[in-house]
Amino acid sequence: MIDRLEPLVLRHTFRIPLPTGPSGGPTGPSGEATGPAGEGATAARQFDAVLLSVGFKLSAELLERLSGLPGETVVRIAGRTLRTVRELVGDHVQHNAYFIGFPANVPDTVDFWMACVAEALDDEETSSATLKQLRTGVVNLLDLPTYGRYQHTYAELLAAQDELIAAAGDRLTVLHAGGELADELTALYLALAGSVTPLSEEHQGDLRALAERCVDGPQPEAIPVRENRAIVNQARMKAGSGLLLDTVTDVLRLACALSDGDVTLTEPTRFRSPSRPVRRALLAGLDSVIAASPAKLADVHAHREAWKRLGERLHPHEYPRLPRAAEVFAVARGELKARSFDSRVEELLAEANLLDALELLKSAPGKLFRALDRLLRMALTQEERDAVVAAAEQVAPEVSGRVVLSVREHLHNRARDTGELRVFVNRRGRAWVTDDERSIVGPAERDRLIAALDDETRRRLPSPERLLVDPDMLDVALPLSGKATAAGLGVLPRGSLSTVEGELLRFFVYWKETEQRTDFDLSALMLNADYSTHSWLAYTALTDVEGEHSGDITEAPDGASEFINLRLGAVRGAFVVPQVNIFAGEGFEEVEESFFGFMLREGEQLGRPFEPRTVRMKSELRGAGRVALPLVFLRGEDGAWRAKWLHLYLKGSPSANRVEENRVTVANLLRGIVEREQLTVRHLVGLMTGEATTVTLWDGETIPDEPVTFIGMRRPAELPAGSLVVTPENLRDLIPA
Repeated sequence: MIDRLEPLVLRHTFRIPLPTGPSGGPTGPSGEATGPAGEGATAARQFDAVLLSVGFKLSAELLERLSGLPGETVVRIAGRTLRTVRELVGDHVQHNAYFIGFPANVPDTVDFWMACVAEALDDEETSSATLKQLRTGVVNLLDLPTYGRYQHTYAELLAAQDELIAAAGDRLTVLHAGGELADELTALYLALAGSVTPLSEEHQGDLRALAERCVDGPQPEAIPVRENRAIVNQARMKAGSGLLLDTVTDVLRLACALSDGDVTLTEPTRFRSPSRPVRRALLAGLDSVIAASPAKLADVHAHREAWKRLGERLHPHEYPRLPRAAEVFAVARGELKARSFDSRVEELLAEANLLDALELLKSAPGKLFRALDRLLRMALTQEERDAVVAAAEQVAPEVSGRVVLSVREHLHNRARDTGELRVFVNRRGRAWVTDDERSIVGPAERDRLIAALDDETRRRLPSPERLLVDPDMLDVALPLSGKATAAGLGVLPRGSLSTVEGELLRFFVYWKETEQRTDFDLSALMLNADYSTHSWLAYTALTDVEGEHSGDITEAPDGASEFINLRLGAVRGAFVVPQVNIFAGEGFEEVEESFFGFMLREGEQLGRPFEPRTVRMKSELRGAGRVALPLVFLRGEDGAWRAKWLHLYLKGSPSANRVEENRVTVANLLRGIVEREQLTVRHLVGLMTGEATTVTLWDGETIPDEPVTFIGMRRPAELPAGSLVVTPENLRDLIPA
């Protein structure tokens, strides 16, 4: 269990849980003594040295505390930690490259293809088939024996590469000392379960593991995200604890969780036949919800088909003592009428009765806020427009902070003229773009609403006496949904901007197929300032002024990597868009493993194609689509480069996706994303700054003498006790409830 749960703490907090016995001495995972204290100094220093090779380091406090532990305890901690950080940065696999000298000696594309054809003609087994193809005028590269498959081992690649020269700009991620594992796990559980924003799929899995362990311990005051509540309820049902249910949809989500289905209710779940105790518990939960509020039967309409399929598994007719539960399935089958809230609103709006619709929507503040844009566009008179704004101002205190900020961001971007592009992104990162044909929102109403939303957000935010802010954090987008990011290292929410410092930018992708031959293709599209295509690097264009491609790998039974090396000073466009195209085989969610990242190096560092110390970002590729767009690099007016995070997927084609064929779609999507302004940490810092608050921009070195609220990209080594720390790992804590 410790091997399974300890990495969660490290991934989420960059803290290493440390064992301490009742008298301050070390103990093992189950409390047993592990040996005399104070003998771990040598092992701790060796641990620190190995961590440096992958871009991590022990804090001074952590090094000191490890030194006071037995050597064998330090070795065990080091082994678990190294496995976790290597996986975080992508160093747990071997990254081979097709061209052994990459980025040196990469040939011209046509010359390389001709060399592959010549080698095929020299091969007795393939020469006749190759000649036959040549007579037709078309040669399939995949039929050539030396194309798309490694021609050397990983060990041979290492021997052919020079050692990496250390540079001051190499990434260095500091690991800090944690408390007892049990305390760290409880704190992490409370943070995830009580999150005010939806979690990513990976974090939902972490919450599921933590909930099973922490179900009988301290619980968060509230679990506002319904998906999180379903995961917690799953653990509570297994433990025989009371369920947290106040809507019929809570029961449906729980049923999905028990069948390992989608608790977001986005994808249909194939319900299993539950045991009799589980059936009774689910039906009793439904019965109690409807008994407390019969009007909640109307919520069934939103997921009628799912309810009908669930009813076939629960057999509500076998439980006559739970009649209200049976009513839920009667509504789903259309045998019982239960008019939904949304239908009543739609009827009033269809009759152009906006004022009565507003009165009804006031009883559902969240729905009113989500309909604000539509209501303002439907208002025909100034009286109606004023009524919409007044209704929003009235119910604002009852709306979740995440929705308040989402609407604030939406209204800010509605200041643009009509005719702009409108981008849609679903929960799974699938993106598409269309023309924005909506009429404008009146500037007076928009400004009044923005002011009201800012006042409401300011009221909910804390007012720290001392605020210490890392300037690099100011342009990080607020994580209004965990679905707007990806698991990994150095990953920021969609829309965030971060600086890019270094002469050489190197992208990498790694994938390992599960069952069938799978070919991922890494490409980089260079666009001009008007989003027109300038050039690209891909397997069809191995070299250009900007850089080199490492070569096409067309199968990955044991894992495969591709790289693109870019000299930023030589890039002629205004945008660089790395993308991963699926040419053949399994999708991003079907392969055994796949991830993307980028490295930054100085010009003379040399080194292997993949060097963990130079990795700035590594993110999992797990999205719906056949083309992945992790981020885009933008050149500013001052010539400096910055990254804007996308985490997007295009549907693409079932096979043979190529950068040449999707460049127009990518350009249109990019225009819509780049020109949209996200709410960032800068916005909340501005609202938190009051007359009694002292705000200081952190210089990266100076440590304050008194406790502060610190907001930054990484935790300083020695903050005073009592300080509150917000980094990208817990940025969701900044969103007011």
